[in-house]
Amino acid sequence: MRREWGVIAVIFNEIYGCYYNTVAKILQQAVQGNLTEDMVDKIVRENAFAESVLTIIPALREQKWQLLNDDFTTPLKHTPSMPLTNLQKRWLKAISLDPRIKLFGVTDKGLENVDPLFTADDYVVFDKYGDGDPYDDEHYIETFHTVLRAINEGRKINVSYTTRRGVPMDKILIPQGIEYSEKDDKFRLIVYSKRECGVINIARIEKCMLLEKHGCKFKNQFVLHDNYVVLELIDERNALERVMMHFAHFEKQAERMDSRKYRLKIKYSPMDITELVIRVLSFGPLVKVVEPDDFKNLIKERLIRQKSCELDRN
Repeated sequence: MRREWGVIAVIFNEIYGCYYNTVAKILQQAVQGNLTEDMVDKIVRENAFAESVLTIIPALREQKWQLLNDDFTTPLKHTPSMPLTNLQKRWLKAISLDPRIKLFGVTDKGLENVDPLFTADDYVVFDKYGDGDPYDDEHYIETFHTVLRAINEGRKINVSYTTRRGVPMDKILIPQGIEYSEKDDKFRLIVYSKRECGVINIARIEKCMLLEKHGCKFKNQFVLHDNYVVLELIDERNALERVMMHFAHFEKQAERMDSRKYRLKIKYSPMDITELVIRVLSFGPLVKVVEPDDFKNLIKERLIRQKSCELDRN
């Protein structure tokens, strides 16, 4: 694990990170002769972190970084650029080979002669169902693009699909977003209809037609993700890192309570509740469910069922 994190740290080195990109935007305006003090403050606040005004602006103003003159001109003659390193190109090439990436219109243009950093043959995925979505199927790709366009343009869709019980449906829906289940290896369409939120596996959609704009405004978080569970964990046997990895694809907030104890709030879709219960149980006494009571009852019920399956030891 440490080796993989080391590679990622190199690829996303701070030299090519937020601070450097922010300063590059400032210098671009300076080279063009448009820079003012107010503009510096605005660029920093819009492109860097909240506390960056305490770091970047003083460093430029006091010429600790000798990039700007007192009158906000610059000794630079050309706009700064930060070309990709070979390692970054190889990583991007590897990611572009993932068939899921191509669903979003991403190609390997400009990387044709670059060797990928890794391929699908270099790793083995376990604890995942084998009937994932058909990402190379032309009909699936066309449907995905139609759904994505509807979301981006704020339009309704008329969809024909088959439920998991084999019931054919034809509905006019408002698409709210797309989510991906790592365990199922499937994309789900989150839809809004009759004041309720629901999900449809995109692979089950047989026909999808764009309709007029709907004019609805949604919150950043999907309604389905109002469900949450709060965990407390003791960081023994690398528990914190394992928990963060197991729940990597869930929206979550982590808080340190003391040197060994952490509090984690995880938001989830009702469709993922069984998977979530199983994952929480896999950590044994290192993880405790604090709230809500409904989720704690699910944990208790599953433990009781497991205990009832034990053989009589007398």
